Amino acid sequence: MSYYEPKDLDRFGEIGQFRGELAEKFFDYYNTVTGQDGALTKREKALIALAVAHAKQCPYCIDAYTTQCLETGANPDEMTEAVHVAAVMEAGMTLVHGVQMHNALRKRGAM
Repeated sequence: MSYYEPKDLDRFGEIGQFRGELAEKFFDYYNTVTGQDGALTKREKALIALAVAHAKQCPYCIDAYTTQCLETGANPDEMTEAVHVAAVMEAGMTLVHGVQMHNALRKRGAM
């Protein structure tokens, strides 16, 4: 048994069990943003969502957006590249904070 059960993704609508009006607002917003082509296609949005899902490490989202990517015509190479974009962004964000370490080292005369 796992903490994350794939079948639980199908229960996402239960977030509206209490304060349903808030869930309704979320789902309206979600569907407006992801459910139609705009400046970005649904396929492009699905690839972005897949990358973010990996960066945020959400198994439910990884599962859902892997499916959505396939349904909107993305292929495994594109999906893998999107995940690598997320990974390199996270690496860069971590590494750029090395500047703060350099600042601290300078203050302490170690650099």
